[in-house]
Amino acid sequence: MWPAASVSGYTFAHPQAAYFGVGQIGKDQLEDYARRKGMDVAEVKRWLAPNLE
Repeated sequence: MWPAASVSGYTFAHPQAAYFGVGQIGKDQLEDYARRKGMDVAEVKRWLAPNLE
């Protein structure tokens, strides 16, 4: 493929395909995620605010 930065792919659709929602994230999950990502808990909390309990 030229140029090398191009993106291509196949998209397959199905009539029963659906998105799934992400449930609420608990404090323990938030802290664990921040630790694994090497980020500050306050910053992770800001990014994930809609999904926090």
